[in-house]
Amino acid sequence: MSCLDLTFRRYYGTEFVSAAMDLWAYTNGVILDFSRRGKPTDNAAIESFNGRFRDECLNVHWFHSMEDATTKIEGWRQDYTANHPHRALKGLSPDEYARRAILEAASSPS
Repeated sequence: MSCLDLTFRRYYGTEFVSAAMDLWAYTNGVILDFSRRGKPTDNAAIESFNGRFRDECLNVHWFHSMEDATTKIEGWRQDYTANHPHRALKGLSPDEYARRAILEAASSPS
């Protein structure tokens, strides 16, 4: 037994339970931890992201094929990563935060 967390958190509950997954978890000493149905506060961060993804991508596009969906979703993901401000990054986009961190590291004395 290692010091790794052996809990596997699943969201949206028991509809994802299968005999194979249950057997795998039991065999490997993993606890399946399901969020409570209708309790988005169990993981507010993913619920916030899911809402943004739905509002900014899924509700905006029609997908004509899997390839079309993959292309449009990947475009949204790249834009979200490059341009979307994040509170955890002091209101900066991940790209801008990374640029500033590199500049700050380069300008600080070693």
